[in-house]
Order: sequence, then structure tokens, then C-alpha cells
Amino acid sequence: MKNNKKNFIIIFIITAIILYFALKDNFVQKIEYLLSFDIKWVILAFFLILSYWFLKGLVLYYCTSKVNHKYTEKKGILLMITTQFFHAITPFAAGGQPWQIYKLKKDGLSLGEATNIVIQDFIAYQIALVLLGMCAVISNYVFHIFPSDSLLKKLVTLGFILNAVIVIVLFLVSFSKKWNKKIIDGLISLLHKLKIVKNKEEKLKKSEKFIHNFHRSAIILFKDKFNLFRIIFLNFIALIGQYLIPFTLLMGLGIYINPVIVIITSAYVMLIGSIVPIPGGTGGLEFSFMAFFKTFITGPKLSIIMIVWRLITYYFGIIVGGLTLNFNKEAK
Repeated sequence: MKNNKKNFIIIFIITAIILYFALKDNFVQKIEYLLSFDIKWVILAFFLILSYWFLKGLVLYYCTSKVNHKYTEKKGILLMITTQFFHAITPFAAGGQPWQIYKLKKDGLSLGEATNIVIQDFIAYQIALVLLGMCAVISNYVFHIFPSDSLLKKLVTLGFILNAVIVIVLFLVSFSKKWNKKIIDGLISLLHKLKIVKNKEEKLKKSEKFIHNFHRSAIILFKDKFNLFRIIFLNFIALIGQYLIPFTLLMGLGIYINPVIVIITSAYVMLIGSIVPIPGGTGGLEFSFMAFFKTFITGPKLSIIMIVWRLITYYFGIIVGGLTLNFNKEAK
């Protein structure tokens, strides 16, 4: 609870700073642009983020219904909506998975089954994220969409490498349980010698349980190839929809940019955002959005589009997820 309050304070302070710098110059003109949005494009932007939650909810449903045939699409979608709240208020969106495990357990699954489902969802999401990131990196290398900026280039490369490493590690853990146990045990032993890890035996037991659950989840997932490709595909489509939100907002102000270029740009933005250790990637996502989209649009319009984009993709999730969690009995 204390950590959540601390995270809210961090989010509030950084958001206030971002809004101040985004609005302090040409304030009246920016408000005029805000009020001049073509409402149908803004509605489409909200539809895209709702579609993202819907498709992610279907992924949870398809994974869970394999274990519990009574689990419904509605439960999967409600769980994904409430997950947005926990993703948003924790660094690296780390609070979402524990909440999902807790809720699935309340819905009648064992702890092992709930953990397996959340791991399967995570594997599919990471694969889709890296595939889209790889497409963006290759496209920029071939077509030189963005000017060479050493800092941005390094940040994007770092984000892509970290996410790619996660996928590689997922596959290694999936298919080589003994090999990974040796590596993790060796790492824990090293950290214990460096006095970073205090209770070595307890950490070894926890790591062994984690490796066992992860290995079992991956085997279940990769055995059912149809379901594997289905949930990767749904994650892929969900991400594309999310990446198109800036396109709808640009169109809302009468600015056309090729939607494929917008998807590539959004993928770059999210690669940087994925390495920011602050709830919601706050600060890093705004910086990267402004840095990349200024290639196509500058001035007050860019600031307003960034603010509305963050409202839809981040703060809207906190509001809807929090309200659903508090007022929908089935979601609790």
C-alpha cells in the first residue's frame, strides 16, 4: 500500500512537470488546438485502446479456458481492464501479473495453473512486441525514416536488445530447465558472496519453483501450436491498434502521415518506454514521443497530440481500471 502511494506521488509530480513544460509556451494556442480536434477521430482513438484491452482479454480467456472450461470471455476482458490499473501504477508494469494470478486463483484455478496462464500470456506478448520492434528497426535501417540521433539511437537499441534478450531467455528456460537452473543457482551464489542476497537457501528454493513453473507453462504453450499462434497473433494485432492511436490524433487535427510510418514510430517510442523504471514509463514515453514525432510535426500541435495520446493510452487505463475494480463485483 505504501509503495502504491509512493508510485502515485511519483506519477503526479512527473505528470505535473511534463504538463507545465508542454503547455507553458503558446498556452492559448494549444488550448485552441485541443478544442479543435475532430471528435470522430478522438472517438476512434478511444475505440482502439478499448480494442487493445478486448484482444488482450481474449488472450487471457484462450489460455485460461484450456484449464477451466467454465471461464468466460467476459471474465478475461474484465481481468485485463483491471490489470491496466496495476500495470500503470507499478514500475515496468510489474504489478499486473501478480494481480492476474491472484484473480485467477479466486476464480477457481490453482496457484500453479494461474501462474502458468500468466506466464503463457507474457511469452506471447513479448514475442509480438519484439517482432514489431524488429520490423520497426529494419524499416528505419532500410528507409532512413529518422535522422541519426546518437542518444535516441542508443535508447532504441537498448530497448530492443533488452526485449529481445527477454524472449531469448524465455526460450532457453522453456527448453533447457537444467541448464538454466545451473545459471540461476550460480548467479544467486555470486550475489550471496557479494552480500547482495542474504538468504541464499530461500532464494534457491524460490528460483527452483519459478523455473519449474515457467518450464511447465512453456511446454503447455508450445505443445498447442494453434493456440500459441492465435495468442501471438492477437497480441500482434492489439499492439498495432495501440500504435495507430497517434495516427487518429494526427488526423483529428487534419495532419496526414502514412499509418505504416506511424506504427514504426510508435514501436520506437514503446521500445524506449519499456526501459524506463518509473510507473507507466512516465517521462520516458513523453520524451520519446516528442523526439520521434517532431520529424513529421513541430510546435504546439505536437505537444497537444502527445498530451491527448498519454491521456488515452495511460491515464484512461488508470481511471477505467480503478473504477471497474471498485464498482464491478465480478472484477474484484
